[in-house]
Amino acid sequence: MKKAILGSCDIEVSRLGMGVMPIGPNQLSLPLDEGAAIVRYALEAGIDFLDTAQYYHTYPYIREALRGGRLRPVISSKSLAPDRKGMEQAIEEARLALDLDVIDIFLLHEVRSGDFALRIGAWEALQEARARGVVRAIGVSTHNVDVTAAMAEEDECDVVFPLINYAGLGIRNGSGAGTAAEMLTAIEACHAAGKGVYAMKVFGGGNLTVSYQQALDFVSAQACIDALMIGFGSQADVDDALSYIEGRMPAGYNPDVSRKKMIVEQTNCEGCGTCMSMCESEALFFNKNGLAQIDESRCLTCGYCAPVCPSRAIILY
Repeated sequence: MKKAILGSCDIEVSRLGMGVMPIGPNQLSLPLDEGAAIVRYALEAGIDFLDTAQYYHTYPYIREALRGGRLRPVISSKSLAPDRKGMEQAIEEARLALDLDVIDIFLLHEVRSGDFALRIGAWEALQEARARGVVRAIGVSTHNVDVTAAMAEEDECDVVFPLINYAGLGIRNGSGAGTAAEMLTAIEACHAAGKGVYAMKVFGGGNLTVSYQQALDFVSAQACIDALMIGFGSQADVDDALSYIEGRMPAGYNPDVSRKKMIVEQTNCEGCGTCMSMCESEALFFNKNGLAQIDESRCLTCGYCAPVCPSRAIILY
């Protein structure tokens, strides 16, 4: 497995990382042993970089996968905590739940336009955790071009975890849509400033899986991106990614997506209804919580709803 150093950090990771969210309750809700087996399978195959988060509720899977102490991947976690106390609690929760003294990377989760200043207490808590040695590196995860660009100028930021894919799905810039080209410019600025950069949503929330190699070719070709994080929900997902990254994937191959379906991540949905205006099948409706939900009996999995979602809540999985 090819390795990369995250910017100026003394943290080496496999170029391919595993996003752990799909196995957890927000998506597949796999039994503990089954989900942990997928994590362990990826680790034993040479993938030593894991992404998780407080609200993914996937710490138990990782802890179970690491049981026995043979494997010790680089772990990146993050929290939506808005203030100092919340972030301090999130860091301690991760340390206890993962049975680790030190978390390699901890981020402000999903920073949107204007959020960074509002969450300055949480940011200070991350700096203090790094100074105490319980966190090795800090940074932000974001879908926003403007936030990514701002991190290039933030001296205390070690790493950035931005959303990037060739179609620009889910990219925001200020209060409007952003483009892949704009995001790449911001990422290049971060890279030039010595920030470590690892990419998320290279398949646009699963909607670009039908163009699997094109999606990976685009992100892999960017010298300003140190590593890419892919969500795995099965051993077959791991095998596909490894086949690509190791140069063994046949030309023209795409994974079978015939059994995948569109879902709305309830934790990300803002209840704006924009997706409904794009669905000619009338498969989207407001559930009892005022959030978008999909009627599978009507859904054609055309994917037209996903690009217009301002919070990247609609995925194909």
